[in-house]
Amino acid sequence: MEILILYGNTSDLKQSVIKRLEKYKKHKSFSEFVISAELAKSLANFSNEIGRQVGFLLNRNDIIEYVIVGDNRQIVIPPLFRFKLAASKLRGLRLVHTHLYGEPLTDDDLTDLALLRLDAVTVINSDEKGNPKSMQTAVLTPPDNDENILPYEILSDTDPYNQTINFQDLIFALENEMVQKSKALFKIKRKHSAIIIGVYPKGAEYEPYITELKELAESADIQVIDTYVQMREKPHPKFVIGSGKLKDIVIVALRYGVDFLIFDNNLTPAQAKAITDFTEIKVIDRTQLILDIFARRAKSNEGKIRVELAQLQYILPRLTTKDDSLSRLTGGIGGRGPGETRLEIDRRRINDKIAFLKKKLKNIDKNRNIQKSKRSKNKIPIVSIIGYTNAGKSTLLNSMTNSNVYADNLMFATLDTNSKRLRFPQEREVIITDTVGFIRDLPHNLKGAFKSTLEELCDADMLLHVIDSTNPLFRSHMISVNSILDELNIDLDRVLMVFNKIDLLDKNSLAELKEEFPTGVFISALNRETYRELLEAIEYTLFIRGINAKIPVRDYFEKS
Repeated sequence: MEILILYGNTSDLKQSVIKRLEKYKKHKSFSEFVISAELAKSLANFSNEIGRQVGFLLNRNDIIEYVIVGDNRQIVIPPLFRFKLAASKLRGLRLVHTHLYGEPLTDDDLTDLALLRLDAVTVINSDEKGNPKSMQTAVLTPPDNDENILPYEILSDTDPYNQTINFQDLIFALENEMVQKSKALFKIKRKHSAIIIGVYPKGAEYEPYITELKELAESADIQVIDTYVQMREKPHPKFVIGSGKLKDIVIVALRYGVDFLIFDNNLTPAQAKAITDFTEIKVIDRTQLILDIFARRAKSNEGKIRVELAQLQYILPRLTTKDDSLSRLTGGIGGRGPGETRLEIDRRRINDKIAFLKKKLKNIDKNRNIQKSKRSKNKIPIVSIIGYTNAGKSTLLNSMTNSNVYADNLMFATLDTNSKRLRFPQEREVIITDTVGFIRDLPHNLKGAFKSTLEELCDADMLLHVIDSTNPLFRSHMISVNSILDELNIDLDRVLMVFNKIDLLDKNSLAELKEEFPTGVFISALNRETYRELLEAIEYTLFIRGINAKIPVRDYFEKS
């Protein structure tokens, strides 16, 4: 298919003019400068003749890739899908266009330079006869610690007929410096980098949310290099954050070679599309970030199925005609007919895959119910470990049962449910189960996908709510966990609060915590010597008083 080269305001141009413009297709200027004097003269003459701004987008081989026609005040650059951006680098295209009234580079010109990461933007002004008389060129500058420094500089060449700067050498040197300075400036240690963005109601305490989002990014191996917060009554209906602020953020992100813009706000499909259309940087929200972490952490077949189901349910309403064919989806799915669009095919493929995954999960849940009935017959008590993500649940399970479940100081380090046996005196056993970590505003898709897994908590005889006592936000984390338990109609009388990481607290802080929570136990999951009270509480609740006694856990603390 022939690639279109002529763009812009061409609807009322004569056919002869259009044909002359199209002759510039793949024209090579053979110049070491921004533009050859011959091509500059041809461009200025043509623009003067039709009374409109005309521009060329040239690649680094001095070949014209796009011809753009505007009106007498501006031109609009078309989508540059054929020229993808790489982190910290430039587009590989430079814009040379005319101004009709002798004006210098405008704010729009400089915005295009920054937002599109063009190699350069050049404006050519002509005399009354339509011949070029002056030029002005701007290029981007490497990133710098000083935010007050403008991200561009104006080159010294101003005479189209007497240029002295070797443009090719300049751009290659400039781009190399950009890459090196970006790496040095942020000491990039992770595979990807991001700017995180949050919009909150005026007066809201946003620091805990931003802190948690940073931790989630770290769990996804993303390095956060900057944070932007905007306080407003409600998010912008189209861009979440104000359009002017979004433009500033995108310019900074492109300048520093950032890979992602991560929003703490959950984006609607319309907002996600609007922001994605605004910039080529990958845009994700909090839900998408959590889904990605879950996809990385899932190891078992069931976990992978549940995460894939959640991802597909998230993707489905966000499909647009610009999406590709989602080649990751598999399955022998036929077509409905020659009139079906790519978008309809993608939607149908996703719906079919969702139905397929749900069917597989039904079989998995059926097997789980069989195992559950066997445990009920054997009358083995079940203790479920719950808690906010990264509170130390897996570490506690490992230490209590001498197991090797993967544990790390990351959010959602472990995702799959793990069950181990714990033996008490007099040949008594319990099954200890580690569950997926909770988080505030658990994404709806994940709640649905993990519904049956979470509902297993209803069958537990006792729940250990592990709390990171060193986290300044642990009280809000407790509220988040309790709200999920409330949704599952779980009686909080069966929940034992287990305050973890007391080895990192000073004596006064620990004493204050014990006074505030007299019905909690206090441990270090890394030190089994701190488990005495925890094990006594489990044994008393499950065996001494007995499961059928239906006593609240706090009864252990009130016993004589």
